[in-house]
Order: sequence, then structure tokens, then C-alpha cells
Amino acid sequence: MNNKLTFLIACLALFAGFSAINLFKFTSSLTTQPQHQDGAPLPDFTTSAASKSKKEIARLKNELQQLSENYRKLETRLEGMENIKEQRKVEDSGDDDGNDDGAGDDDDDEEEEEGSAPSAEEEFVENTSNAPSQTEKMNIVLLYADDWTYKSLGAMGNKFIKTPHIDNIAAHGMLFTHNCVTTAICWISRATLFTGQYVSKHQCPMPEDVGMYAHWEDSLYGRLARNGYYNGFFGKWHHSYENFPQWSFSETSFYHGSHWLDDKTHVTQKNMQDGVNFLRKRPRDKPFSLTVSFFATHAEDGNPKQYLPQKSSMRLYKDDVVPIPPHANVGANNTKFWDLNPPFFTDNNEGRKRWHWRFDTYDKYQKMMKNYYRMATEVDAACGRIIRELKDQNVLNNTLIIFTTDNGNFHAEHGLADKWYPHEESIRVPLVVYDPRMPDSKRGGNNDDFTLNIDLAPTMLKAAGVEPPESMQGQDFADLYLKENTPWRKEFYYEWPDPFKQPTWIPAAEALVRKDYKYIYWPQHKYHQIYDMVNDPLELHDLRNDSSVSDVFSEMKSRFLVLKAEAAGIPTNSTLQKKAKKLKKAQKS
Repeated sequence: MNNKLTFLIACLALFAGFSAINLFKFTSSLTTQPQHQDGAPLPDFTTSAASKSKKEIARLKNELQQLSENYRKLETRLEGMENIKEQRKVEDSGDDDGNDDGAGDDDDDEEEEEGSAPSAEEEFVENTSNAPSQTEKMNIVLLYADDWTYKSLGAMGNKFIKTPHIDNIAAHGMLFTHNCVTTAICWISRATLFTGQYVSKHQCPMPEDVGMYAHWEDSLYGRLARNGYYNGFFGKWHHSYENFPQWSFSETSFYHGSHWLDDKTHVTQKNMQDGVNFLRKRPRDKPFSLTVSFFATHAEDGNPKQYLPQKSSMRLYKDDVVPIPPHANVGANNTKFWDLNPPFFTDNNEGRKRWHWRFDTYDKYQKMMKNYYRMATEVDAACGRIIRELKDQNVLNNTLIIFTTDNGNFHAEHGLADKWYPHEESIRVPLVVYDPRMPDSKRGGNNDDFTLNIDLAPTMLKAAGVEPPESMQGQDFADLYLKENTPWRKEFYYEWPDPFKQPTWIPAAEALVRKDYKYIYWPQHKYHQIYDMVNDPLELHDLRNDSSVSDVFSEMKSRFLVLKAEAAGIPTNSTLQKKAKKLKKAQKS
């Protein structure tokens, strides 16, 4: 592929050169008076031919300009292919001595050696003129990462991290810049994915809770299975296997907790291999849904190294310096931003303990973050490989692809590590969507509405032509690009219930989140905060005692109670009004 492009670029360059020469000769001839061989001037026909001459000059200039543009695009494309090839060398080549702990099984290795991966640009080069109608059942691929904050993505403006494949989904689809989770913890976020509900409604605040299984027919996978979908789920399930609803899945394999599953298999490689194998073995006469639930970039709890990437990835970022966020504390004596936290944030706080594990020296910060980013790039490569398989099977034009994560992550911001709390680093996560139904005018664009993880299940069900149950609390975010002027939420309720009941370890937190202000309530301590998100987006200046925002503070406290009740499924005046309008509309139709 690279040789063909190089040859094509050379031909274009040669052709452009000839065009430039012809243009020079042509324009030069217009400035020279034509003569007979004996030196006598020819009759002057330039006036009658002037219009033709101008048109010819314009045509040649336009042709040269177009050739130059094509040359530039092809050169950029070739450079991108070289970057991807170099990345794959780092990820797939192994150690110099050939003993790469990241090696997969023999069959997958042979498959990967058949040819180099296409550039990220090429992954979506497919005839999408046969895009499905809005009522046709689509295939669904959910690429679901772990502990991945919104800033850890090239498409979100991070110039350090290498995520070309996920960025390419955004380039051919849509990037949702203000996507958030309703609870920032692994198992609760997954239960919300399955049910489309807040934790206060699905009532699964701990991994061993099985309440959602009693209503599994109305879950994402239950509804898909009942409507003929071949469902595959691979990776981190993070809930009880007691009474597990196996009937809703055609294939499953659950694993997480360790980055190396054995001496040879990295967990991200296992994720990738399971996803590709599912796509190859699936029946061709059924629509399918594939969920690849990555364990990366979650730390390996209990391991002092925390992040253990594939050995072949260690060359990535090796000589780079990881930028430190402006509101991060790095180093044991740096407490500037930690000191701004509420008074009940003590050394017993789990977020502070994990900060010590990862970020209490500059060298430790650099080492931890490089390994974190290496694992993110590995997930990106796995996503690219799965997308390539979809392209090879010619099903991209009927497949909805979603990349998102379960929660964000503090990287020393506010003197913290991990998640749980209502700060942006914790609750705001990537959401990148490729949808063949998407109009060309929307592709490559950004959307800054508040999308939430409660929206994932209804969106995927709608793409499958399945009506979401009323028990789901989210909305179909495809309406934001398939329809014009779609009414959408301007605020949302956030909750972390602290099922451990330890107020100083991981204190319970709730919030009302808007673009202009964020109200935070710590119920175990009856402590209120408010931040001006326009003038203080890093959430450094608590305005709880500032009289200039007292009216806003009061209004948000009242509104917070309404949204909290709605999240728990408790009818309020607003929800009753919505139901009445819906019933009235149904009666008219």
C-alpha cells in the first residue's frame, strides 16, 4: 500500500511539473509578438483570441492548484500510514530478543502478519451509500474503556497522547465534548449501562447486588436478545455471576483485575482477540451486538507499579515529558490545590492515598502517566483492529460504533487520584460515535450537549429498531445528529452514594451540573459548594460564602432536590406533567 501511494505521489508531482511548464510556456507565448519566418509581423489576432487565452490560463492554473492539493493530501495520507505502521511495530514487534509478553496466540499472530494495518484514515473508506434506514436493525459495537477521563484523547485536544484510531472515529463521526457519567465508579457505571438508569433507581451500588437481574428483560442486552440479536460481551463485567442472565448472550468471556492474564497474554490483547474472533465466528444471518469491555486504563490495584503495559509499548513516550495539569499537585510538599478541598478531605481519603501511590514525586508522576498513556494507546490500537475487521467484512455501512468509558480519572488534579467525586476530571468522559445514518454535514463535527451514560442503552436500542422501555431514564442521543433542533437537557443530577458508609474514606457526593454553575452537596457532612464553571472551569474557588451568587445558590439547591427525586424514580410535578402530555399526544394520534 505504501509503495502504491509513493508511486502515485511521484506521478502527480511529475504531472504537476509538466502542467507548470505548459502554463509558463503558454503565458510566455502571449507576451511575444508572433512573426513570419522572414521576420515580418503576423496579423494581430490577440484581440479576438483574448477571451480564449484567459480561459486557458485559468484552466491551467486551476488544474495545477488541484494537482497540488491532491499531492498534499496524498503526502499527508502517506505520512499517516507511516505513523500507524511505526505504532504497530512498537505494539506488535515484541522485545528485541523476541520474548514479548504481549504476544497473542499463533493464529492471531499469523493473521496480523498477512499485511500491514491500514492508516487510521483508511479504516472508514468504504461505500456508505447503502446506509441503513432509521428503522432498519443495525449492528452495534460498543468499545468500553475504563478509568479514562475526557482529556485523555487526541481528538479532545491532548497533543501528547497517541489515539489515532479513536480520533479517526471522531473524524468520520461525531465527538461529544460534554459527555458525563451519573456515577463515577466502575461497577455502578456498568449497571447504568445495562439498565439505562441511575444507581438510585437500579439499586446496584455494589458489585454483588443482583437486583437488576430481576428485570433483565428490560435491560439493554435483554431487549436485544428478545429481538433476535447475537450478543457478545468480553472483558470486565464487574457484577455478580449469581443468577447471571446467560440467556441474553450468545458469547461471553469475563476477566479483569490484572493487566497480564498470564506470562504471554496482556488483558488488552485478550480484549482485542475476543472481539475479532466474535466477529469472524458470528452467524451472518443475524444482527449482532459486540461489547468489548476493556480493563485498561484502570490501575492494577495492589500492585505498586499500578500500570503494566505491554513490553513492546515501552518505547512509546520514552523520551517525552508528560505535561502536568495546571491544577495538579505533584510532589509530597506540593499541597496548594489539595488544601482547597473540603475540610473532611484528610489523609484517610482514598483519593489522597492513591495520589501518594502514583504522584507524590515528579519522577513517579512521569513514570505512572507514561504507562497510563501507553495502555491508552494499546486500547486505541485494539479499537483500530476491531474496526478493520468490520471493514474487511464489509459491514461498516450498517454498524453503529461507540467508544466511551465508565468514568474519568484524577491525574493529580486537586491533589487526588482515581474518581468518585463530582469534579470534571472524574465525571466527564469521552464519547465518540460512528453512525452510518449520520448526514455528511454532521461528520467530523463536535456536539457540546450534556450526554450521559444513561443515554447509551436507549441509543443502542433505537439503532436496533427496538423501543426502549419506560424504565430507562436516558434519551437517544442519535437525535442530536439525525434531527434538527432536538430539545435536550441543560443540566443533570450526579450521585455517588458511598455504599461503604465511611464518610472520610470516600465520602458520598451529589451534584447539580450545568454549563455555568456546578452545585455540590456532601450529604454525610451536610456541606454545600458552588463553582462558577465559566470563570473557574478548574473548580478552584468555592463560592459558597459569596453573596454575589446567593440567588443562584438557592435556586440550584431547590432544583437539585427535584432532579434527585426524578433520578430515584419518584414522581414529581414535572415528571407527572410530562406523562400527561405524552398520554394526551397518544390519545390524539
